[in-house]
Amino acid sequence: MNIDLKIADATSILTDLFEGHKQEIFASSPDFINELRIEAMDSFNRLKLPKRNDENYKYTWLTDHFNKEFAYSFHPEGIEFEMDDIFKCDVPELDTEVILVLNGFFFNPYKALTRLPNGIVYGSLSAASREYPELFRKHFSRYAGFENNSVVALNTALSQDGVFLYVPQDRICEKTLQIIHLSLSEQPRMINHRNLFILEEHAQANILICDHTLSPHHFLTNSVTEIFAGSNSVFDITRVQNEHNDAVQVTNTHIRQMGHSRMSSNYITLHGGLVRNNLNVQLDGMYSDNQSAGLFLADRTQHIDNFVTINHNQPDCTSNQLYKGILDDHSTGAFTGRINVARDAQKTAAYQKNNNLLLTNTAKMHTRPQLEIYADDVKCSHGATVGQLNYDALFYLRSRGIPEHESRHLLMSAFAIEVLSLIKIPALKERITDLVEKRLRGELSRCNNCKMKCR
Repeated sequence: MNIDLKIADATSILTDLFEGHKQEIFASSPDFINELRIEAMDSFNRLKLPKRNDENYKYTWLTDHFNKEFAYSFHPEGIEFEMDDIFKCDVPELDTEVILVLNGFFFNPYKALTRLPNGIVYGSLSAASREYPELFRKHFSRYAGFENNSVVALNTALSQDGVFLYVPQDRICEKTLQIIHLSLSEQPRMINHRNLFILEEHAQANILICDHTLSPHHFLTNSVTEIFAGSNSVFDITRVQNEHNDAVQVTNTHIRQMGHSRMSSNYITLHGGLVRNNLNVQLDGMYSDNQSAGLFLADRTQHIDNFVTINHNQPDCTSNQLYKGILDDHSTGAFTGRINVARDAQKTAAYQKNNNLLLTNTAKMHTRPQLEIYADDVKCSHGATVGQLNYDALFYLRSRGIPEHESRHLLMSAFAIEVLSLIKIPALKERITDLVEKRLRGELSRCNNCKMKCR
């Protein structure tokens, strides 16, 4: 079967899924969201899944993964379990407010939305769309456009739930919100979930997202997160991806920042068969600042791809990208980092760095740092490296009596620590550093009490 036929088959399968279950999909959403669903599916049919000649997906072929038979749920399933029996976050002293999302649906049988005395609201995205329609009309699907993005279009059409966070003006979310995405099924499953985080002026919040698979089946997850950071707001988001080798995950994070806002994101990919992280940032207010970072560890035949676009639309904004990868065995990786500076975005300061270590001759890394600048008064730079461990440093450590295996481990740990040091939650930083250490030593670094044997 040729490539075009594969794409056509996958598109028709997903279109039939939408049309055949439209009534169930529409049941949980207000009319204005359902109207967006129809428009999004029209866009998906027009765009289809990314082709090989699509520069944005040049190194990540998704069609084969979408062109499979999956189970799909259009409403929360009646799965009964004790959380501690199947999953326990083992980050010591991590003081967070835990939010569970099971197979794409907010999971709390007692309360769909939590409303704090200071006006902060968090909980089920589906419930919030009905309770706060005006907020949704203002923000939902405003930053993750689907007109030119088939993957986002598919999520907009099919996703039914996820997590909602609203922090009103001048309010601070004291506790870090820990969103745990769990994939649990007795058969292969496709999951679409969506998050919407809204911070108004002078608001502050921290989010930790943890992705886990708890069943040894093939999972395909397509997630979209929209973030609005109002003027003078401060928002930090950390995502830890730790799924098994039969898991495929595509994340789409779209951020709009207003004046003087400060936003940081850090993606730590410890495990996963295929992971594609898309990050798109719009700096739409003067003096806004964005810091994005990522670290991935790949072995066997895993494939990790980070695609980052930072759009400087206003003057006097700053951004910094720092992404690193360590690849072993036959694994492959990709990084595309774009900095777009608009004509009126004078006094821009934008920096980008991508460094990668190849531990074998069969591991491969593709890196594409890119600058597109239309202003003339800017400070912008980018750089990328793909190489092996420094043999002079390795020889120095071995000459001091340190065994070769331990010397290699020390150099890899030093390579990774630059990204890990950016994690702002001390207990989380300590635990993720420990997980990375185990991963680099070749140990299974699942951060839950998982009994599966990942292939």
